[in-house]
Amino acid sequence: MGDRWTEVDRYLESRLVPPDPVLTSALASAGGAGLPEIQVSPLQGQFLHVLARALRARRILEVGTLGAYSTIWLARALPRNGRLLSLELRPRHAEVARANLARAGLSDRVEVRVGPALESLPRLAAERPKPFDLVFLDADKPPTTEYFDWAVRLSHPGTVIVVDNVVRDGKVADASNPEPSVQGMRRFFDSLANDRRVRATVVATVGAKGYDGFAVAYVERPTADPRGRGRRRARASREGSASR
Repeated sequence: MGDRWTEVDRYLESRLVPPDPVLTSALASAGGAGLPEIQVSPLQGQFLHVLARALRARRILEVGTLGAYSTIWLARALPRNGRLLSLELRPRHAEVARANLARAGLSDRVEVRVGPALESLPRLAAERPKPFDLVFLDADKPPTTEYFDWAVRLSHPGTVIVVDNVVRDGKVADASNPEPSVQGMRRFFDSLANDRRVRATVVATVGAKGYDGFAVAYVERPTADPRGRGRRRARASREGSASR
């Protein structure tokens, strides 16, 4: 089936994703610098772009820049005064990404910060930024639960959070699979199942990148307790006040 999936992907790309020298150059630049070829597919990039435009996003957060391929798709959906902040672990990847963004004419809209995301995200929260309208999580998978929690905290009601690579070629359904990425996704879904701050689903995908998918979450209560305990305490407090 893999060959058929790739064939269909290529056909749909030929119909829906016109050739784009800037994006082609970004891929070539990343490949020439030795970056891993793990960026989203063209159709997935188009999906992110369409989603950002549908949300009329003005502020976007990305965790995992790589060579800025997905960053370019997202940033192009922003208005001129929109901003995208992308967090990248590796300085070399960030260097390539910044060069690609400059060639794309997007340096004025995109900031790339370097460092472990679990250090960058608390620092970002301490800056008290305006909430983000769209968040794209596409970094290492074991800490996805923590990345997602910070993403919700940095959101507002109505923010959409997209998490990439959640199906893992179907391995996510196998509790005995020892791969850290698979176990990271299972831990994420265990947490997501009880997270009262969001409403979420998964869009499974097949194509040139194999069998995988996105988790897509709509933020309802960015400051509520992830398990609903804060809501229960608040309700109990209100009931107690009423009884008095």
